[in-house]
Amino acid sequence: MAVKLTPQHLEELCALAEKAALAAGEIIAAAYANPIHFQAKEGGDSLASQVVTETDIQAQTQILDVLSPSLHAYDLAVLTEETPDDGSRHQKAYFWCIDPLDGTLPFIEKTPGFAVSIALVDAKGTAVVGVVYDPITHTLYSAIQHNGVRRNGKRWQPLRKPLQQNSELHFIHDRSFLHHPHYTSTLEQLKCIHPPNIPFRVETLHTGGAVMNALWVLHHAPAVYFKYPKPKPGGGSLWDYAATSLIFSELGAHVSDMFGKPLDLNQTKSTFLNKS
Repeated sequence: MAVKLTPQHLEELCALAEKAALAAGEIIAAAYANPIHFQAKEGGDSLASQVVTETDIQAQTQILDVLSPSLHAYDLAVLTEETPDDGSRHQKAYFWCIDPLDGTLPFIEKTPGFAVSIALVDAKGTAVVGVVYDPITHTLYSAIQHNGVRRNGKRWQPLRKPLQQNSELHFIHDRSFLHHPHYTSTLEQLKCIHPPNIPFRVETLHTGGAVMNALWVLHHAPAVYFKYPKPKPGGGSLWDYAATSLIFSELGAHVSDMFGKPLDLNQTKSTFLNKS
């Protein structure tokens, strides 16, 4: 029998997700100090989705160990990047949506842009708890639906900066987009949203995984991050956006698919959001 989660339940589950993220972050930080070996896996059409390290697996195991008591207690399912989707998320009222190490490429390259991401998603495809941990800066982001965002335990509301003369609009994107056929035209279109007759320049950032790219939007406002739909699997997966979509929503930032519709974080056909 599915448990109807109360605000108190969500607080308890958020605290559990924070514990799991911090524990996984310790594993990642320790591995980061040593040579990193990776191997290929079945994924989307980009290198970022086709590599995995032993640390990905170890971090996932640690997260599942911490979260496992909640599965029975709250009747939850699990979807995680390094384990095949068993479809159980469609049989439950809520499921954990986990990326144990988002940004494996920057992790391998020893550059900023990787993080642990854990979300609790309801059957309608909306995140109700979102936790992200950056193990390099030791920054923990937490959000609960209708209850705001915390950064390292304190209420967080990043400063919003309007576009002004000589200001920079940060266009944050994945590195693969540098070779996208619409890259140049996209930059031109972004300039069109700026107030007329006020010069500005677009600065691009493209070193992180999807999770940290999204959070960098909040830290580099005014900024934008998006991916175009793809004809084949790719364009990010459910676990890439589950936690940050809630963080954005709770901060009043815009989050949607490319057609302006809410993200469906429990779609049935695939874990890839390539059609959105």
